[in-house]
Amino acid sequence: MLQTVRLAATISRAEFIMPNLGSLIMGLAWGVSSRTDLVSLIILLVLSFTVINMSSAIGAQVNTFSDYELDLRDERKTYLVKALDSFGRNRLKILIVAEFSITAALVSLFAAILDKPILLAMWLVGIFLGWAYSAPPLRVKAKSWLAPFTLILVLAVFPVLFAYFAFAATVELLFLVSLFGLALTVYGVIVPTEIRDYFGDKEMSITTMTVRLGLVKSSLLSIVLLLIGAIFTVTSFLTKFICEGRSLLAVFVLPMLFAVFFVLTKFRKLYLLSKEYALSEGKSSLKDEILKLSANNPKWIMMVTQTYSLVSIVLLVSKFLL
Repeated sequence: MLQTVRLAATISRAEFIMPNLGSLIMGLAWGVSSRTDLVSLIILLVLSFTVINMSSAIGAQVNTFSDYELDLRDERKTYLVKALDSFGRNRLKILIVAEFSITAALVSLFAAILDKPILLAMWLVGIFLGWAYSAPPLRVKAKSWLAPFTLILVLAVFPVLFAYFAFAATVELLFLVSLFGLALTVYGVIVPTEIRDYFGDKEMSITTMTVRLGLVKSSLLSIVLLLIGAIFTVTSFLTKFICEGRSLLAVFVLPMLFAVFFVLTKFRKLYLLSKEYALSEGKSSLKDEILKLSANNPKWIMMVTQTYSLVSIVLLVSKFLL
């Protein structure tokens, strides 16, 4: 039983739990009111986190199932292939259907109790896009420019909006600014992951945006997106703290700035390696360096998203204690 749970966690990409928690905290921090009672806060928090994580698991499972043939040829993803082989493809189909049914019922009940049908609508669109991204016949991930927008919506926009509207009835302008910044940041830190997959995708004739742009332009894009995204997000939090008379809390933005700066230095190194690789006309040693460096991207994603979560926690706590 324990082994089955471990296999399911591997296929479901359990490492996404912390980024999902970050989405929940950011939506909660901007959407919750100081007038919300503790019991309601806890119930809505648990329900939102459950929905976001189960939806994320479904998307990851569909991706693992659909990318099986591709992952067979990628040494770095053999753990996913082995986990799926051990768990069983038919059993995974049953699990996906069961999770979808449970989550759909939960979201429907959630939306009905709060009288917010927008929650159900967002979830339906989000879960469809999560399926369409990986699964045939749509397989949006191979649609070049369409893939980034789908990822941004599924990984950043809808999870945060879902958490936000679980607590709020209206939209705050500064929240939209922070959400825009987060959306750019999320895709900015995902690009190096696509760079890691570049060689395999190109060999399999999968035209991702990174394959279409090439390594140099893609690595440059990651720098631009992360930088602009950080500017919008930092500006929104700073403005929020200052406008509400909590200027001293602006110090908590510093970890975000340090994390972004550190990751940008790594992205710059990736950009320079990509330029060298292009000029060398495919030197294998440079290819290995690019793969090795981009393999660290999950750590960079965690570093950036968790500093964003820290600022969100500060904003949340300040609403109740200050």
